[in-house]
Amino acid sequence: MAQESCRLPDDFFFGAAMSGPQTEGRWRDGGKLENLWDTWSNLNITDFHNRVGSYAGNDFSSRRHEDLELLKSLGLTSMRTSIQWSRLLDADGNVNPEGAKYYHELFADAREVGLEVFVNLYHFDMPTHLFRRGGWESREVVEAYAHYATLAFRTFGKEIRHWFTFNEPIVEPEQRYTNGEWYPFIRNYARARAVQYNISLAHALAVREYRAAKEEGCLLDDSRIGLINCFTPPYTRENPSDADLEAVRMTDGVCNRWWLDLVTRGELPQDVISTLASRGIELPRRPEDDLILSDGKVDWLGCNYYHPERVQAPAADVDENGIPQFAQPYVWPEAEMNKSRGWEIYPQGLYDFAMKTRDEYPDLEWFVSENGMGIEREDLRKDESGVIQDDYRVDFVRRHLEWIARAIQDGAKCRGYHYWAVIDNWSWANAFKNRYGFVEVDLEDGYNRRPKKSAAWLKKVATTHVVD
Repeated sequence: MAQESCRLPDDFFFGAAMSGPQTEGRWRDGGKLENLWDTWSNLNITDFHNRVGSYAGNDFSSRRHEDLELLKSLGLTSMRTSIQWSRLLDADGNVNPEGAKYYHELFADAREVGLEVFVNLYHFDMPTHLFRRGGWESREVVEAYAHYATLAFRTFGKEIRHWFTFNEPIVEPEQRYTNGEWYPFIRNYARARAVQYNISLAHALAVREYRAAKEEGCLLDDSRIGLINCFTPPYTRENPSDADLEAVRMTDGVCNRWWLDLVTRGELPQDVISTLASRGIELPRRPEDDLILSDGKVDWLGCNYYHPERVQAPAADVDENGIPQFAQPYVWPEAEMNKSRGWEIYPQGLYDFAMKTRDEYPDLEWFVSENGMGIEREDLRKDESGVIQDDYRVDFVRRHLEWIARAIQDGAKCRGYHYWAVIDNWSWANAFKNRYGFVEVDLEDGYNRRPKKSAAWLKKVATTHVVD
């Protein structure tokens, strides 16, 4: 697209995306239980970049008011974070008073500053004691999640307007159960799909609990519920074979349509389930499940977008680990790469997703719930005054916002944009390796915050809605 200014609608909102386990720290304070990140950090801290485990987050709990004021000073009007299941509930499934107090105070502080809080209930942070009882492979844990959700709705229902059941429910099936990159390092495709299926049921049960709580007057009248997923529009090579197009269908089906169908139609894509069954992968379905899934329809959707997925027909039906393959990567010769993260930069993918939702899910409202650029060793990019010169981040966000503006002009129901992460935060096993923020967190100076060059640009865009 041409490098010229465009304007986003006046009611288009700008905000910050973050999560509890990546920011809060204080992993043992206030009766908080261990989650899988704490457990993994304790088992093998050397698995984490520079040996920085889950313990500190980005020191948000100690700097909460300062951070909220900082977000507001950048022209942002909203923020999304998550409640940690392991902080809110005790091991018996009862509300932990200290955990509830933590979130009541956070939400009150945000209101005082003038930020609308979007609350997500799960961000990859399974309580360890529940993982040891089967985690997402267990129906008991699915029901425990629904119980947690209803307690959250009824505890904070008069404080929160925007609720979400899950962040990126496709990621744990991939990272914990397929690729084996996250603790406990499982590589089993059938188990991964069972986990994905059970998370879908957990989502639907949580929405059911939300509707019941709202009917009983426990929630704000104008509250809404949604789901947040990372969507990766799939592409293949020019002049594709039928097998290449089949790879696109299944990649789109498992990673994208699965969730889009669930939240708009209350069902899962039958063509995907049938293809899985043809390869011997049966989901742990029960007779009552269709009724449960039918409750999974939401009020709106969060779209996390970082990169596209380029695929082609697999060379073999299984990989070297015996994992079934429905597609394999296709290296597009023209790809522009973020070399720090190994991800392709393709802003048009966001537009293509927008057009897909417009045409195939026309009633669905959505917003960009995450988008961002992680760069390694940004400390080497400081000027004489110590300010990180991150023009590449401005360019990245500008280009994505331009495609969003075009999508809205072409009929997309995109309502806002949350950047990940406005303030640098801890990012799983990568810890602080790749920095995303418009604001630096200086680990060598007590986690102090310092705006990067890009922060002034963000404030101008957020306050004027003009992208230039």
